[in-house]
Amino acid sequence: MILDGRTLVAAVAVAVLAGAALLVRPWQPAAQLAATAVALGWGWPMVTLLLVALFDLAAHRRARMAVGCAAVALGGNLLGPPVTSLWTPDRYAAAVFLPLLAVVGGLWLGNRRRLLQALAADIEHLRIEGQLREDAARAAERSRIAMEMHDVLAHRLSLLALHSGVLSTRADTLPAPVVERLGLLRTTSTEALADLRDVLGALRGPGAGDRLTPVIAEVHDLVEQARAAGQHVEATTDGRPDQAPTTHRLAAYRIVQEALTNARKHAAGADVTVRVDYRPPRTVIEVTNTAGTPVTDSVASGYGLVGLRERVTALSGQLRAGPSGAGAWRLTAHLPHPAAIGRDAAGRDRDSA
Repeated sequence: MILDGRTLVAAVAVAVLAGAALLVRPWQPAAQLAATAVALGWGWPMVTLLLVALFDLAAHRRARMAVGCAAVALGGNLLGPPVTSLWTPDRYAAAVFLPLLAVVGGLWLGNRRRLLQALAADIEHLRIEGQLREDAARAAERSRIAMEMHDVLAHRLSLLALHSGVLSTRADTLPAPVVERLGLLRTTSTEALADLRDVLGALRGPGAGDRLTPVIAEVHDLVEQARAAGQHVEATTDGRPDQAPTTHRLAAYRIVQEALTNARKHAAGADVTVRVDYRPPRTVIEVTNTAGTPVTDSVASGYGLVGLRERVTALSGQLRAGPSGAGAWRLTAHLPHPAAIGRDAAGRDRDSA
């Protein structure tokens, strides 16, 4: 078939418009219908537009519309002139196989893209969930620290108020200025105790009770309890507990407790070595366990270590946890004493000056 100039211009214009529609809005029905109309009227020269339209429709979950467009274009092409017909022996592949391939390829690509998007969304949700769990672990550790300090300070303030009250009962044997200062001391310590309970007492959960927070002496109880439960634990202590601040002794209790629990859970039957060194300039807590047999198939969450790291960081210390060879695991914390922190700060000030 020979096309005159006017018809040829019209065909080219329609083809350009249909191609532009596919480029601008490839998944819109109007663009697909335009490409279908071009393929219907002009046959094999415009079959590429039809294939692009079918591919985009299938990729955007419009497989039925893609099949409909292919049927209309190929069926209508039967009525066209032979020169543009797709139904000749040498064009059967273009008429049947290529449209089918375009639809299948579009479906595959669309499903793969949606799968990747879903996986990316799941990964993001898991990341957010993990971050929230870490934040919750840090908040729980801060609350635990606050409760521990509440117990310790409340105990000491109570002793201060008690002793000042006892001295006040002997006011007749003391000078008047001393009696006045004792009364002020007792009143101030009592008010401070009440303020402390108001501010930090609300952090206690229901049923927390009035038990004093464990101090460093109970680290030995942890070791004895672990031995009674069947763990092989060797414990050594360097220095005296009173050489370290109370916060360090509380941290040592929590670190040893977490390390023994992890060894019991993930390395049953392993030998555990606990070493605590209170000597200045830093408190060192080190717990090492050899390889053992996990008693559970669950993967460790690591949130216990998140809480410990929060506590150690609050004390200007460093926490290291990881494998130490041959399947062993080591947990080490270094907590500088306040005097050492002050010396380091003074040294930095001199260097900067």
